[in-house]
Amino acid sequence: MVVAREAAIEQRHLSVGIVAGEPSGDLLGAGLMRALRAQYPDVRFRGVGGAQMLQQGLEPLVPMSAFAMNGFVEPIRRFPDLLRVIRTLRSAFVVDPPDVFVGVDFNVFNLLLERLLKRRGIATVHYVSPSVYAWRRGRVDRIGRAADLVLTLYPFEPQFYSHRGVRAEFVGHPLADVIDPSDATAQARAALGIAADRLAFALLPGSRMSEIRAHGELFMATAQCLEQTLGGALYLIPCVDERTEAALAVIRARYPDLDVRILRGDAHRVLAAADAALVKSGTGSLEAMLFGKPMVVTYRLGALSYRIVKALLRTPYVALPNILAGKRLVPELLQNDARPESLARALLDELARARSGEQLAEFRALHATLRRGADERAAAAVLSMIER
Repeated sequence: MVVAREAAIEQRHLSVGIVAGEPSGDLLGAGLMRALRAQYPDVRFRGVGGAQMLQQGLEPLVPMSAFAMNGFVEPIRRFPDLLRVIRTLRSAFVVDPPDVFVGVDFNVFNLLLERLLKRRGIATVHYVSPSVYAWRRGRVDRIGRAADLVLTLYPFEPQFYSHRGVRAEFVGHPLADVIDPSDATAQARAALGIAADRLAFALLPGSRMSEIRAHGELFMATAQCLEQTLGGALYLIPCVDERTEAALAVIRARYPDLDVRILRGDAHRVLAAADAALVKSGTGSLEAMLFGKPMVVTYRLGALSYRIVKALLRTPYVALPNILAGKRLVPELLQNDARPESLARALLDELARARSGEQLAEFRALHATLRRGADERAAAAVLSMIER
């Protein structure tokens, strides 16, 4: 059966539609494309993506810059433009149907496009499940109406779909394949010129301007509290672009006694070099876990937004290491509990606890669970849709 499928695909050449709307999706999509091309060198990719996907041979139907927007108001204001983009992509794929369409994250847009294409008989795959485990579990039915297959990054996610008759497959997390903590600290410190015996903290307040406004001052004040106890520590802050770098520099200027380095574009090296991390809730906590770093996870929202999120939340944890473990592995200090003194005290406690090695062993076990060769497994799942 597999041989026959491969022969049939080779004869007509594999055609894949694929759309990513954000840089993280661009990386994810590029990995999938690379794995598909390894099996079918003549595969044709059409859709939307960034520099990474273009390097893998994507034929762009719309530039990814069409999706660039910030905040809550701009997407509403630009909704007519997004509808035009959806119509353009739908028409292109209906006129020249791909063997399969893959929507990479970018959930609202891609799920709507997938639903339109599925109605036309095109096989659809949604790569990266929305956080149905955390809130709005009723979305599972809507996702099922859009996607023939959902690819998940975490092993506990498929169960939320199986109860509703939606096909979902765990493929592993690409970051778990990429990050290898062996000797990472020594290499990162050498690259950054940090002495092996100097205490260093990674501060990850977030990559968006709204997150820097919410957490930048808090994280710097926490560093000030740490310095009162430790003295002479180094604080490393990664940022994504010139704008966020400038915003962080303004905050840093108010703390002249701290040794702070703002580094553009390399959060992984920052985490690898650090002894511990203060991390905004999100993927950063997963990355810190994969590097085996003790951490404290925090988040602040506006009062109204926090009440809404808290009312919708359906999981006892927000930090990904805790969600994966099903228990409290790392401290979570959120909203009103997120005070500089409390965060500094928790970080010192985590540094001391890390000496036992017990937490690191649990981090390593979770890392092994996620390291599954995600690109290749995702590619195999996508190809299975053609066979079906």
